[in-house]
Amino acid sequence: QVQLVESGGGLVQAGGSLTLSCAGSGRSFSSDAMGWFRQAPGKEREFVASVSWSGVTNYADSVKGRFTISRDFAKNTVYLQMNLLKFEDTGVYYCAARPGPYGSTRSKDYDYWGQGTTVTVSS
Repeated sequence: QVQLVESGGGLVQAGGSLTLSCAGSGRSFSSDAMGWFRQAPGKEREFVASVSWSGVTNYADSVKGRFTISRDFAKNTVYLQMNLLKFEDTGVYYCAARPGPYGSTRSKDYDYWGQGTTVTVSS
């Protein structure tokens, strides 16, 4: 059974930091691009960051300079380091895998999804 399991969410004050993890199982994701998306209450799911097989990263403008995506191939895990958190970063964060070398900002391009982890930033 192929799974992506996110962890690391929680409640944090504005200006604080969190690191999300997404552990893959059931198959290797080393040949996939990985992405993070988020969904705020009452809003559509939006792209946050992606990392290609070769390590090329891409970020939404709203998180650029504050968030860092990285991956550990040996652990089949992708991370999202979030610094200088803002109230508007609140939401459910999902990791996703896209078979192939290139990341994408479109959720429909990803085949595998985790169940999500909730991040709440208090103002």
